[in-house]
Amino acid sequence: MDAKTPHAHGSIDRGFYTILAAQFFSALADNALLFAAIALLGDMAAPTWQTPVLQQFFVFSYIALAPFVGPFADAIPKGRVMFVSNVVKFAGCLAMLLGVYPLYAYGIVGIGAAMYSPAKYGILTEYLPPSKLVLANGWMEGLTVAAIILGAILGGVLLNPAVSAAAIQAAHIPGLETPSRFAVAIIVLLYVVAGIFNLYIPRVAIDHKLPKKTVSYILHDFWHCFRLLWRDPLGQVSLAVTTLFWGAGATLRLIILAWALAALNMPMNKATILTAWVALGIAAGSMIAAKWVQLDRSVKVLPVGIGMGVLTMAMVLVRQDFFGSGAIYVAIGLLVAIGAMAGYFVVPMNALLQHRGHLLMGAGHSIAVQNFNENLSILVMLGLYATMEWAGLSVYWITIVFGLLVSSIMTLLWKRHRHDQDRGQM
Repeated sequence: MDAKTPHAHGSIDRGFYTILAAQFFSALADNALLFAAIALLGDMAAPTWQTPVLQQFFVFSYIALAPFVGPFADAIPKGRVMFVSNVVKFAGCLAMLLGVYPLYAYGIVGIGAAMYSPAKYGILTEYLPPSKLVLANGWMEGLTVAAIILGAILGGVLLNPAVSAAAIQAAHIPGLETPSRFAVAIIVLLYVVAGIFNLYIPRVAIDHKLPKKTVSYILHDFWHCFRLLWRDPLGQVSLAVTTLFWGAGATLRLIILAWALAALNMPMNKATILTAWVALGIAAGSMIAAKWVQLDRSVKVLPVGIGMGVLTMAMVLVRQDFFGSGAIYVAIGLLVAIGAMAGYFVVPMNALLQHRGHLLMGAGHSIAVQNFNENLSILVMLGLYATMEWAGLSVYWITIVFGLLVSSIMTLLWKRHRHDQDRGQM
């Protein structure tokens, strides 16, 4: 690991691109592994409600470990934190390959991801000045979304029986007889690549190291940070928006897979490409926000989130029996638009939240609080989705409920923000 101190002016240099490369390969592996794990559940004839539960196992660690991963990320150099976290992800992926039930193995990967997140975002606030945070977040989100796109594509390719059969026959490796197991084996290698990049992330100064390391103090410190961020007017609105975004995003990805089968007659190995189109839209929206939205005007993007929820409900109108062979093109256009709106409003909110958190309590602590809230939202929304799936609701009704929920919550947040403005709190 490079022990050099970053430039004092916080310019975007080789160290920043090393951070991006490490995040890209780690996120690529995480997203491809989701589809491989879903396919493994299918091979085992697991009930359909276990698909959203799979992601719940992943995000549970973000919630349970939130009080501890922030102090951990702030106590030692964040590049080292990212490396250790990636090793845990690698172990979970390898466990899945060796036969551990996908829910449990993906849960191990979730532990590594929970450790990883405060470091990957926290290092931005330590390595770069506030003036570059929206730009840096645009790059981070854009590249993360690129990893989501390629992860979905890679997952679809690896799960294609023709591709995997040819590779399996050429490799002659015992235990990789199915496309899902072959996919997991390739993803193990991606975590190795990410780990190599982690070793070359620049060192930054240790930020907000805890004076005590007892469990009671750590829990008390986390609760203090939690209340501090929710009571800060700007921290409150940005935290609420990002919390909603990640809960909605995780659920939408699974809804798209079910909707593609029902409305477009697309199997999962092809439907994964549709999730990639959403991610492409998010990347475009992220880049636009990074270029045009200033940190001090970031709350102006809130109405875009309301529109995203409304547009999501329009998915129920895109069906083969309405549009015929052109339905797929209408679907792609709609999903790109939904993604672009999501990326445009979440990147400024994320940058604002990181800036406020860094000022109030330290980067790692604030992002741990952010992760706790965001993944609690994911857990709740996936639970709602699993409940509706278990109750036998059609994917069209599930989509309408989901879109209404997003629009309603964003409307309430926008009204709350305007009320606070009128009272002179912002």
